[in-house]
Amino acid sequence: MMQEKIYQPIEVNYTPKNQQPTPIIQKSFEPLIKIDKQQSRIFTQPVYYLQQIANSLQTIYLRKEAFERLQQALVLLPENYSFILYDGYRPFQVQQFLFSHFSERIQHQHPNFTKEAIFKETLKYVAFPSEGQEHFVPHVTGGAIDLTLGDNKGNALDLGTAFDEISEKSATRYFELHSDENKEACVHRRLLYNCMTAVGFTNYAEEWWHYDFHNIAWARRINAKEANYGAIEAKIENYLIKEYRYL
Repeated sequence: MMQEKIYQPIEVNYTPKNQQPTPIIQKSFEPLIKIDKQQSRIFTQPVYYLQQIANSLQTIYLRKEAFERLQQALVLLPENYSFILYDGYRPFQVQQFLFSHFSERIQHQHPNFTKEAIFKETLKYVAFPSEGQEHFVPHVTGGAIDLTLGDNKGNALDLGTAFDEISEKSATRYFELHSDENKEACVHRRLLYNCMTAVGFTNYAEEWWHYDFHNIAWARRINAKEANYGAIEAKIENYLIKEYRYL
């Protein structure tokens, strides 16, 4: 029965309303788990480290239960598929860089946009890294993950756009409405979405690759009053986490 469900069309994602009360963080002291190359059918490609972005990590980390849920999702995924992880826990400094970088890309694509329009469009793809508001940045909590599907050897499959592509086609349900454009990508997105949401993750509707668990973004989508994962500040040496504290 579950094998049929993982191929079902992607549902319309819940969009939180701004006037909703902000979920309270019931702080969890779960550790960050280092995801190494020994995990069966889980491959890692830390994209921001590979792009040589300052303060990015050469290893992907997730909160303990988030990683356990990812392993549960892998059980649901047919054996000829794998997960390829692009990003997990993200240092605040990397978030700051990415927000500036995406703003510049959007300004280049839309030279007639006002500053306000550029800011609004950037927010579709990167959370604003406001000092003192780190809890609202999903990746800084260790409860957000960016990933795609691969074959059983870790080769990325077609999901319709590149990771981090600034395009309307990056929206998770795009091929539900335009399936004739790329039927293969439509099936792959359904597989990824249904396996991840079946074990408790929620998806960010503008990005087919982004999933949250137990952070504020997750709580808002399920209309929960509480979230468990707040921000983490990590001490990084040689691109690896040496120690961290909970904010």
